[in-house]
Amino acid sequence: MDDLVPGPVTVSVPATSANLGPGFDTLGLALTLRDEVTAQVLDRPGLEIEVTGPGEGQVPLDERHLVHRALVAGLGRVGVPVPPLRLTCRNGVPHSRGLGSSSAAIVAGVCLARALVHGGGQALPDDAALALAGELEGHPDNVAPALLGGLTVAWAEDGRFRAVTLPVDPRVETVVFLPPQGLSTEVARGLLPSTVPHVDAAANAGRAALLTAALGGRLDLLLAATEDRLHQGYREDAMPESLALLRSLRADGVAATISGAGPSVLALVEATGRASALERAPEGWRALALGVDRDGTRVLPTR
Repeated sequence: MDDLVPGPVTVSVPATSANLGPGFDTLGLALTLRDEVTAQVLDRPGLEIEVTGPGEGQVPLDERHLVHRALVAGLGRVGVPVPPLRLTCRNGVPHSRGLGSSSAAIVAGVCLARALVHGGGQALPDDAALALAGELEGHPDNVAPALLGGLTVAWAEDGRFRAVTLPVDPRVETVVFLPPQGLSTEVARGLLPSTVPHVDAAANAGRAALLTAALGGRLDLLLAATEDRLHQGYREDAMPESLALLRSLRADGVAATISGAGPSVLALVEATGRASALERAPEGWRALALGVDRDGTRVLPTR
């Protein structure tokens, strides 16, 4: 246990929205809604997990818990045995809504691992933590903004996930529309075709590049920049109400996209348009006004 720091450690990880329309499996944005997870090394054998908020009563409370699995992977990467642990998860990120709940859990576990170990930040710096989190998630578009904050562009190179952050104009805010029912990422991905027309791929590449400029300051281009031809339409059978809301918002000039694999809808707005956008939630849905989180994962002071 000499490798481990005394006392509990707590990390705070933001929700994320991936794709942002055209940036499929590449672009991601961190949002001001967070999970907070504390790890405490126990002086007795065992694993104790407590969950409050989204996922309470639904996620496993044993070694299968995603935070614990990621924490174990992180400790393994730095060569430290897994100690007896207590995990306390205070969740704010909704599950199965396309807001990166699984990525938040994975990033929390990886960052807890390095925070628990003396010198963990040097042994597992951000680039290595991102690569590991991407391996565990299978794709990097959500884990990158969860770890780094802000707008990220993620990709794979030589079998390793990498990412960079790009500036976001401070005027950009978001409204997230949450449906009453969730949708698993596996189901949503299963609806995608194995090939797409070249013209659609070319259109998305252009719009994704345009979106980085729009979010960086050309807010007048957000509507055009968030057009997608690769994934949203193919998923309509699984989330018809989401696509109906998206099309209604876009018809009125609101830069709306499906958030990640859905079924939530993300609207990129300025402060002047936020109030009117909030009123567009269908019956039974929730609308959240969220800012862009620029901090990414934080280690919080011990309470």
